[in-house]
Amino acid sequence: MDPFRRAQIILLCDLCKTAHLQSHCERCDINLCQTCAGKHLSDSSIRHKVVPYKYRKSLNYSTCPDHADELCKHYCEKCDLPVCSTCVSSSKHEGHDISDILEKLCAKTESLQKDLDELETRIYPRYEEMASDVQTEKVELETNYGELTTIADQQGEALHREITAIVNQRKSDIQEMKIKHLSTLNKNTDEITQKMAELKQIMSDLKSILKSNDVSLTSTYKSRTSEFRTLPPKVRVTVPSLSAQKINKDQLNEMFGSLSPLSINTEHGDTIKSAEAVSSPPVKPLLDEPRVTATIDTGYTYLHSVSCLSEDQVWTRGKNETMKLLNLQSELLTSIQTKSGNRPGDIAVTRDGDLVYTDYHDNTINLIKNKQIQTVITLQGWSPRSVCCTAGNNLLVTMDSDDVKQSKVVRYSGSTEKQQSIQFDDQGRPLYSSGDIKYLSENKNLDICVADYTARAVVVVNQSGKLRFRYTGHPSNTQQSFDPVGITTDSQSHILTADYNNDRIHILDQDGQFLRYIHCHLESPWGLCVDIRDNLFVAECFTAKVKKIQYL
Repeated sequence: MDPFRRAQIILLCDLCKTAHLQSHCERCDINLCQTCAGKHLSDSSIRHKVVPYKYRKSLNYSTCPDHADELCKHYCEKCDLPVCSTCVSSSKHEGHDISDILEKLCAKTESLQKDLDELETRIYPRYEEMASDVQTEKVELETNYGELTTIADQQGEALHREITAIVNQRKSDIQEMKIKHLSTLNKNTDEITQKMAELKQIMSDLKSILKSNDVSLTSTYKSRTSEFRTLPPKVRVTVPSLSAQKINKDQLNEMFGSLSPLSINTEHGDTIKSAEAVSSPPVKPLLDEPRVTATIDTGYTYLHSVSCLSEDQVWTRGKNETMKLLNLQSELLTSIQTKSGNRPGDIAVTRDGDLVYTDYHDNTINLIKNKQIQTVITLQGWSPRSVCCTAGNNLLVTMDSDDVKQSKVVRYSGSTEKQQSIQFDDQGRPLYSSGDIKYLSENKNLDICVADYTARAVVVVNQSGKLRFRYTGHPSNTQQSFDPVGITTDSQSHILTADYNNDRIHILDQDGQFLRYIHCHLESPWGLCVDIRDNLFVAECFTAKVKKIQYL
């Protein structure tokens, strides 16, 4: 028989067995004629994929590992593997959900194609874009850091010029003093020389009279000896001294200018990332009516600070040298006096549960661990005021210069290492007033929030020290002043600050937008803290009570 004729006989429709095939269903893996293709597609219970026969994809069934003469045309959903007909009927897969391998393959193929499309059209181009951005940034690296180096050189030259000017002025002053000194000595020398000349003349005259034996000259001589017995005044000029001050490296460093920390932030894309999103705290809405759940009587005359050790224990600071740990029943659990006997400036609890306090009288920051007090930081030229402990277990400290003309926030890492100093904005203007009442807190987004009482503002900078915003009270309230003292933050990144003279707490979002007030019959609220369950503790200054408030 003609080979071509034989090929025509073989290539027949798998359904009717008579008509020449024209199509192939990849879903069912069968060959179809034109008529049978229409009937085949009419079965809507299966998602068929009929293509021209010459464009078909050949399906390579895997051989069953247990039955070598059979192909795996089924899929066991429970075992998650291809199986043959014999396997399906065996006890090994009894009761398992069995699907058609082609159906499974089709679904998997669609998933793979979807992955490929997304990778090619969306994800890979973004990676290319990111790689290009990084390359651009690397190219700009030398320029940017070169500019920083140039600025440092210029600042150094400016300092050198100022120092040279000061040195030259001192030299000029020294030369001028030397000339005056020499002039004074010359004048004194001239006066003495004149007297000596007169004396020589008198002595010469006396010798002549005595030698002449002249009665007339002897009788007319008038003695001037008594006049010269009083010596002319001796001028004493003390050589001036130069009181060279010890160079304060910290002040010189600050004068030169601080270099902001290298901020390395990893930004996660929202649309194409496949990693699980970082878990965020559950959303807690604000209560319509905040309520007081406990009141602690501290026993102080005046109360200024409160810091949470736990949900039912708080450290407190009043207007004496003693710091008290109290529970919700107002029971005194322990008390500690400051090392110097001075009143502490502020208190904070570390992440390890230890207590830190500032002493602005002797310029120290102290750590209390196991009831033992250790001075961890001693300042020169600055007095520490308020303190807080950060999520990274650093210390943030507000401080004033000894002349109370400057204020700044300093971050300390490992108790003693100065890591960051925040004092000026981008235009070189002071961020904080020169008053001494300032409290601070770190927000969950790592912003540093300072309640500046003298400036009547909450000043918020980011973790690099760049100013984000100032909050000066509710915009609609122009009749009452805003007098912030204590400040704290919660798990929702809210900022809470005590408005001392208006007996209320302001709640802001992390961007400085006013949300609401807390009143709760507060009287002169001062210090604030929040426990791990977002309960607010408020220290009332004149009642010397701590109120625990639920507001979320």
